[in-house]
Amino acid sequence: MKKLSIIVPCFNEEEALPIFYKEINKISISMEKKCNFEYLFIDDGSTDNTLNVIKELSKKDKRVKYISFSRNFGKEAAMYSGLEKVTGDYIAIMDADLQDPPKLLEEMYNILENEDYDTVATRRVTRKGEPKIRSFFARRFYKLINKMSKIELVDGARNFRLMKRQVVDAVVSLKEYNRYANGIFSFVGFKTKWLEYENVKRIAGETKWSFWQLFKYAVNGIVAFTTVPLIISFILGFLFTIASSIMLIFLFINSVIFNNNVSGVFTVSSIVLFVSGIQLLCIGILGEYLSKNYLENKNRPIYIVKEDNLK
Repeated sequence: MKKLSIIVPCFNEEEALPIFYKEINKISISMEKKCNFEYLFIDDGSTDNTLNVIKELSKKDKRVKYISFSRNFGKEAAMYSGLEKVTGDYIAIMDADLQDPPKLLEEMYNILENEDYDTVATRRVTRKGEPKIRSFFARRFYKLINKMSKIELVDGARNFRLMKRQVVDAVVSLKEYNRYANGIFSFVGFKTKWLEYENVKRIAGETKWSFWQLFKYAVNGIVAFTTVPLIISFILGFLFTIASSIMLIFLFINSVIFNNNVSGVFTVSSIVLFVSGIQLLCIGILGEYLSKNYLENKNRPIYIVKEDNLK
Protein backbone atom coordinates (compact mmCIF):
# COMPACT_ATOMS: atom_id res chain seq x y z
CA MET A 1 0.00 0.00 0.00
CA LYS A 2 1.30 3.47 -0.91
CA LYS A 3 2.13 6.12 1.66
CA LEU A 4 0.77 9.67 1.63
CA SER A 5 2.86 12.21 3.55
CA ILE A 6 1.34 15.46 4.81
CA ILE A 7 3.75 18.36 5.46
CA VAL A 8 2.35 21.00 7.82
CA PRO A 9 4.45 24.18 8.37
CA CYS A 10 3.54 25.69 11.76
CA PHE A 11 4.31 29.06 13.31
CA ASN A 12 2.31 29.88 16.44
CA GLU A 13 -0.57 27.56 15.56
CA GLU A 14 -1.37 26.06 18.97
CA GLU A 15 -5.07 26.94 18.64
CA ALA A 16 -5.49 25.57 15.14
CA LEU A 17 -3.47 22.34 15.42
CA PRO A 18 -5.96 20.20 17.42
CA ILE A 19 -8.76 21.17 15.03
CA PHE A 20 -6.56 20.51 11.99
CA TYR A 21 -5.50 17.09 13.30
CA LYS A 22 -9.10 16.12 13.96
CA GLU A 23 -10.16 17.05 10.41
CA ILE A 24 -7.19 15.47 8.65
CA ASN A 25 -7.62 12.31 10.70
CA LYS A 26 -11.18 11.99 9.38
CA ILE A 27 -9.77 12.00 5.87
CA SER A 28 -7.13 9.40 6.74
CA ILE A 29 -9.86 7.10 8.07
CA SER A 30 -11.94 7.50 4.90
CA MET A 31 -8.83 6.71 2.79
CA GLU A 32 -7.39 3.91 4.96
CA LYS A 33 -8.05 1.27 2.30
CA LYS A 34 -6.23 3.30 -0.34
CA CYS A 35 -3.05 4.45 1.39
CA ASN A 36 -1.19 4.88 4.65
CA PHE A 37 -0.79 8.37 6.12
CA GLU A 38 2.27 10.12 7.55
CA TYR A 39 2.13 13.56 9.20
CA LEU A 40 5.21 15.77 9.41
CA PHE A 41 4.70 18.98 11.39
CA ILE A 42 7.41 21.64 11.05
CA ASP A 43 7.63 23.94 14.06
CA ASP A 44 9.13 27.08 12.54
CA GLY A 45 10.47 28.62 15.75
CA SER A 46 7.07 29.15 17.36
CA THR A 47 6.92 31.29 20.49
CA ASP A 48 3.67 29.80 21.80
CA ASN A 49 2.76 26.23 22.79
CA THR A 50 2.80 24.85 19.23
CA LEU A 51 5.65 22.38 19.77
CA ASN A 52 4.10 20.91 22.92
CA VAL A 53 0.80 20.42 21.11
CA ILE A 54 2.61 18.55 18.33
CA LYS A 55 4.46 16.40 20.87
CA GLU A 56 1.18 15.46 22.53
CA LEU A 57 -0.23 14.45 19.15
CA SER A 58 2.87 12.33 18.45
CA LYS A 59 2.36 10.45 21.72
CA LYS A 60 -1.19 9.54 20.70
CA ASP A 61 -0.46 8.83 17.04
CA LYS A 62 2.77 7.17 15.86
CA ARG A 63 2.20 8.57 12.38
CA VAL A 64 2.85 12.09 13.70
CA LYS A 65 6.44 13.22 13.18
CA TYR A 66 7.87 16.66 13.82
CA ILE A 67 10.88 18.88 13.20
CA SER A 68 11.50 21.91 15.40
CA PHE A 69 13.74 24.73 14.15
CA SER A 70 16.21 26.61 16.34
CA ARG A 71 14.44 29.85 15.36
CA ASN A 72 11.95 31.18 12.82
CA PHE A 73 13.40 30.55 9.35
CA GLY A 74 10.19 31.21 7.42
CA LYS A 75 7.56 29.12 5.69
CA GLU A 76 9.74 28.46 2.64
CA ALA A 77 12.40 26.84 4.81
CA ALA A 78 9.75 24.85 6.66
CA MET A 79 8.30 23.48 3.43
CA TYR A 80 11.76 22.61 2.10
CA SER A 81 12.73 20.74 5.26
CA GLY A 82 9.51 18.74 5.07
CA LEU A 83 10.05 17.86 1.43
CA GLU A 84 13.57 16.69 2.30
CA LYS A 85 12.49 14.40 5.14
CA VAL A 86 9.16 12.82 4.17
CA THR A 87 9.14 9.24 2.93
CA GLY A 88 5.79 9.02 1.15
CA ASP A 89 5.04 8.03 -2.42
CA TYR A 90 2.69 11.02 -2.57
CA ILE A 91 3.44 14.24 -0.71
CA ALA A 92 1.08 17.07 0.20
CA ILE A 93 1.75 20.50 1.71
CA MET A 94 -1.01 21.94 3.87
CA ASP A 95 -1.50 24.88 6.24
CA ALA A 96 -2.63 24.16 9.80
CA ASP A 97 -5.32 26.86 9.73
CA LEU A 98 -7.65 24.78 7.48
CA GLN A 99 -7.56 27.35 4.68
CA ASP A 100 -6.47 24.32 2.65
CA PRO A 101 -9.60 22.09 2.73
CA PRO A 102 -8.62 18.53 3.78
CA LYS A 103 -11.70 17.19 1.96
CA LEU A 104 -9.91 17.81 -1.35
CA LEU A 105 -7.16 15.31 -0.53
CA GLU A 106 -9.07 12.21 -1.59
CA GLU A 107 -9.99 13.76 -4.93
CA MET A 108 -6.37 14.81 -5.45
CA TYR A 109 -5.15 11.31 -4.63
CA ASN A 110 -7.61 9.70 -7.06
CA ILE A 111 -6.47 12.03 -9.84
CA LEU A 112 -2.80 11.08 -9.40
CA GLU A 113 -3.69 7.40 -9.20
CA ASN A 114 -6.02 7.26 -12.19
CA GLU A 115 -5.09 10.15 -14.49
CA ASP A 116 -1.93 11.21 -16.30
CA TYR A 117 -0.80 13.93 -13.90
CA ASP A 118 2.25 14.37 -11.69
CA THR A 119 0.85 17.09 -9.43
CA VAL A 120 -2.57 18.26 -8.33
CA ALA A 121 -2.43 21.89 -7.20
CA THR A 122 -5.08 24.23 -5.84
CA ARG A 123 -6.01 27.85 -6.43
CA ARG A 124 -8.51 30.21 -4.86
CA VAL A 125 -11.07 31.59 -7.29
CA THR A 126 -12.22 34.22 -4.77
CA ARG A 127 -10.47 36.31 -2.12
CA LYS A 128 -13.53 36.76 0.05
CA GLY A 129 -12.61 37.95 3.53
CA GLU A 130 -9.25 39.30 2.42
CA PRO A 131 -8.53 43.08 2.56
CA LYS A 132 -9.37 44.64 -0.82
CA ILE A 133 -6.03 46.43 -1.11
CA ARG A 134 -4.18 43.14 -0.60
CA SER A 135 -6.32 41.42 -3.24
CA PHE A 136 -5.73 44.29 -5.68
CA PHE A 137 -1.95 44.19 -5.34
CA ALA A 138 -1.89 40.37 -5.44
CA ARG A 139 -3.64 40.36 -8.82
CA ARG A 140 -1.32 43.09 -10.14
CA PHE A 141 1.68 41.07 -8.97
CA TYR A 142 0.65 37.94 -10.89
CA LYS A 143 0.02 39.94 -14.06
CA LEU A 144 3.37 41.69 -13.71
CA ILE A 145 5.53 38.64 -13.04
CA ASN A 146 3.86 36.58 -15.78
CA LYS A 147 4.72 39.30 -18.30
CA MET A 148 8.34 39.43 -17.15
CA SER A 149 9.12 35.78 -16.40
CA LYS A 150 9.46 32.73 -18.65
CA ILE A 151 7.54 30.63 -16.14
CA GLU A 152 3.80 31.05 -15.56
CA LEU A 153 2.42 31.65 -12.07
CA VAL A 154 -1.29 30.97 -11.52
CA ASP A 155 -3.26 33.76 -9.83
CA GLY A 156 -4.61 32.56 -6.50
CA ALA A 157 -2.31 29.52 -6.41
CA ARG A 158 -1.84 27.98 -2.97
CA ASN A 159 1.05 25.89 -1.67
CA PHE A 160 -1.57 23.19 -1.04
CA ARG A 161 -0.77 20.50 -3.59
CA LEU A 162 -0.29 16.75 -3.83
CA MET A 163 2.83 15.59 -5.67
CA LYS A 164 4.40 12.37 -6.80
CA ARG A 165 7.83 11.49 -5.43
CA GLN A 166 9.57 12.43 -8.69
CA VAL A 167 8.26 16.00 -8.46
CA VAL A 168 9.38 16.35 -4.83
CA ASP A 169 12.86 15.06 -5.68
CA ALA A 170 13.13 17.71 -8.39
CA VAL A 171 12.05 20.49 -6.01
CA VAL A 172 14.48 19.35 -3.30
CA SER A 173 17.33 19.35 -5.85
CA LEU A 174 16.96 23.13 -6.11
CA LYS A 175 18.89 24.20 -3.02
CA GLU A 176 18.81 27.99 -3.41
CA TYR A 177 18.70 29.99 -0.18
CA ASN A 178 16.19 32.57 -1.44
CA ARG A 179 13.21 30.36 -2.15
CA TYR A 180 9.88 31.18 -3.78
CA ALA A 181 7.80 27.99 -3.74
CA ASN A 182 5.19 28.83 -6.38
CA GLY A 183 7.94 29.82 -8.79
CA ILE A 184 9.95 26.68 -8.03
CA PHE A 185 6.93 24.42 -8.58
CA SER A 186 6.39 26.07 -11.96
CA PHE A 187 10.10 25.91 -12.82
CA VAL A 188 10.47 22.14 -12.30
CA GLY A 189 7.52 21.59 -14.64
CA PHE A 190 5.66 18.25 -14.70
CA LYS A 191 2.04 17.82 -15.65
CA THR A 192 -0.24 19.67 -13.22
CA LYS A 193 -3.99 19.63 -12.75
CA TRP A 194 -5.55 22.62 -10.97
CA LEU A 195 -8.46 22.36 -8.56
CA GLU A 196 -10.37 25.54 -7.79
CA TYR A 197 -12.15 26.44 -4.56
CA GLU A 198 -13.49 29.51 -2.81
CA ASN A 199 -11.45 31.23 -0.14
CA VAL A 200 -11.75 29.73 3.35
CA LYS A 201 -11.21 31.75 6.53
CA ARG A 202 -8.73 30.66 9.18
CA ILE A 203 -10.24 28.25 11.70
CA ALA A 204 -8.27 29.83 14.59
CA GLY A 205 -5.39 32.19 15.32
CA GLU A 206 -4.21 35.12 13.22
CA THR A 207 -2.47 35.39 9.88
CA LYS A 208 1.32 35.69 10.04
CA TRP A 209 1.53 37.60 6.76
CA SER A 210 1.42 41.39 6.97
CA PHE A 211 1.14 43.55 3.86
CA TRP A 212 4.86 44.43 4.14
CA GLN A 213 5.87 40.77 4.42
CA LEU A 214 3.80 39.92 1.35
CA PHE A 215 5.41 42.82 -0.53
CA LYS A 216 8.91 41.56 0.31
CA TYR A 217 7.87 38.04 -0.67
CA ALA A 218 6.60 39.34 -4.02
CA VAL A 219 9.87 41.20 -4.65
CA ASN A 220 11.77 38.01 -3.81
CA GLY A 221 9.66 36.12 -6.36
CA ILE A 222 10.35 38.67 -9.09
CA VAL A 223 14.10 38.76 -8.41
CA ALA A 224 14.28 34.95 -8.22
CA PHE A 225 12.63 34.24 -11.57
CA THR A 226 13.28 37.14 -13.92
CA THR A 227 16.05 39.59 -14.81
CA VAL A 228 13.65 41.96 -16.60
CA PRO A 229 14.00 44.66 -13.89
CA LEU A 230 17.72 44.85 -14.77
CA ILE A 231 16.85 45.33 -18.42
CA ILE A 232 14.31 48.02 -17.50
CA SER A 233 16.92 49.86 -15.42
CA PHE A 234 19.34 49.73 -18.39
CA ILE A 235 16.69 51.06 -20.79
CA LEU A 236 15.76 53.87 -18.40
CA GLY A 237 19.41 54.81 -17.99
CA PHE A 238 19.89 54.83 -21.77
CA LEU A 239 16.77 56.94 -22.42
CA PHE A 240 17.64 59.50 -19.77
CA THR A 241 21.20 59.75 -21.09
CA ILE A 242 19.78 60.57 -24.53
CA ALA A 243 17.25 63.03 -23.05
CA SER A 244 19.88 64.82 -20.97
CA SER A 245 22.20 65.07 -24.00
CA ILE A 246 19.42 66.64 -26.08
CA MET A 247 18.65 69.06 -23.26
CA LEU A 248 22.30 70.12 -22.96
CA ILE A 249 22.52 70.71 -26.72
CA PHE A 250 19.31 72.75 -26.61
CA LEU A 251 20.56 74.87 -23.69
CA PHE A 252 23.92 75.40 -25.44
CA ILE A 253 22.31 76.52 -28.70
CA ASN A 254 19.79 78.71 -26.87
CA SER A 255 22.48 80.37 -24.76
CA VAL A 256 25.48 80.69 -27.13
CA ILE A 257 23.95 81.04 -30.57
CA PHE A 258 20.72 82.90 -29.79
CA ASN A 259 22.13 84.66 -26.71
CA ASN A 260 19.03 83.89 -24.60
CA ASN A 261 19.28 83.77 -20.83
CA VAL A 262 18.51 80.35 -19.40
CA SER A 263 15.95 80.50 -16.58
CA GLY A 264 13.52 78.27 -14.78
CA VAL A 265 15.02 77.14 -11.50
CA PHE A 266 11.87 75.20 -10.59
CA THR A 267 11.88 73.30 -13.90
CA VAL A 268 15.56 72.42 -13.64
CA SER A 269 15.16 71.34 -10.00
CA SER A 270 12.20 69.13 -10.90
CA ILE A 271 14.15 67.48 -13.70
CA VAL A 272 17.17 66.90 -11.44
CA LEU A 273 15.00 65.38 -8.72
CA PHE A 274 13.15 63.17 -11.20
CA VAL A 275 16.34 61.88 -12.83
CA SER A 276 17.90 61.34 -9.40
CA GLY A 277 14.85 59.31 -8.39
CA ILE A 278 15.22 57.12 -11.50
CA GLN A 279 18.90 56.62 -10.71
CA LEU A 280 18.14 55.59 -7.15
CA LEU A 281 15.45 53.19 -8.40
CA CYS A 282 17.89 51.55 -10.79
CA ILE A 283 20.57 51.34 -8.09
CA GLY A 284 17.96 49.76 -5.79
CA ILE A 285 17.12 47.13 -8.43
CA LEU A 286 20.81 46.32 -8.89
CA GLY A 287 21.25 46.21 -5.12
CA GLU A 288 18.39 43.72 -4.75
CA TYR A 289 19.98 41.32 -7.22
CA LEU A 290 23.40 41.76 -5.64
CA SER A 291 22.00 41.12 -2.16
CA LYS A 292 20.41 37.85 -3.31
CA ASN A 293 23.68 36.79 -4.89
CA TYR A 294 25.52 37.74 -1.69
CA LEU A 295 23.23 35.54 0.42
CA GLU A 296 23.53 32.63 -2.01
CA ASN A 297 27.34 32.82 -2.02
CA LYS A 298 27.44 32.63 1.78
CA ASN A 299 26.05 29.10 1.41
CA ARG A 300 24.32 29.21 4.78
CA PRO A 301 21.90 26.39 5.66
CA ILE A 302 18.26 26.98 4.73
CA TYR A 303 17.22 25.90 8.24
CA ILE A 304 18.71 24.57 11.49
CA VAL A 305 16.99 21.77 13.42
CA LYS A 306 16.82 21.96 17.20
CA GLU A 307 14.98 18.67 17.75
CA ASP A 308 12.87 16.09 15.94
CA ASN A 309 11.42 12.59 16.33
CA LEU A 310 12.24 11.25 12.86
CA LYS A 311 14.38 8.33 14.04
